[in-house]
Amino acid sequence: MQFITALVIVAAEEETGGGGAELVLPETSELIAGIIAFAIVFFFVWKWALPTISKTLDQRQAAIQGQMEEAEKAKAEAESLLSDYRAQLADSKSEGNRIIEDARATAEQMRSEIIAKAEAEAEQIRAKARADAEAELARALAEAKGQVGDISVDLAGRIVGEALDAEAHEDLINRYLADLEKL
Repeated sequence: MQFITALVIVAAEEETGGGGAELVLPETSELIAGIIAFAIVFFFVWKWALPTISKTLDQRQAAIQGQMEEAEKAKAEAESLLSDYRAQLADSKSEGNRIIEDARATAEQMRSEIIAKAEAEAEQIRAKARADAEAELARALAEAKGQVGDISVDLAGRIVGEALDAEAHEDLINRYLADLEKL
C-alpha cells in the first residue's frame, strides 16, 4: 500500500515540472570547485600523509615481527631448559636409586660380616669353654689321682700292715689309675 502511495506522489511531481532532479545534482561551479578541492586534499594526503602512515605501519609491523621472534626464542629456550631440568631430574632419580642400592648392598655386607664375626666369637667362646672344661677335668682327674693314690696307699698299708716306700707307692698308684681309666 505504501508503494502505491509513493508512486502517486512521484507521478504528481512529474506533472508539476521536472521531477525534482535539480534538487539532487549540484551546480556545475560547485562540482568543479569540489573536484579541485578533492584533488588538492588527495595530493597532500598522497604526498605526505600516506608515506608517514605507511612508514608507521611498517615500523609497527617490524616491531611486532621482532616481538614474535623474541617470543619464539624465549619459547625455544624455555623448552630447552625444561628438557634439561627433566634430564637432570631423571639423572637425580637414577643416582638416588643407585645410592639406595649401594646402601642396601653395604648394609647386607655389614650384616653378613657381623653375623660371621658373631659366629666366630661364639665358636671361640665354645672352644675356650671346651678347653676350660678339659683343663678342669684334667685338674679334677689329677686331684682325684692324688687323693685316690693317698687313699690306696693308706688302704694298702693297713691291709699289708706296713708302710710302702715312695717307688712302690708310685707304682701302685699308676696301676690303680690305669685300671680306673679302663673302667
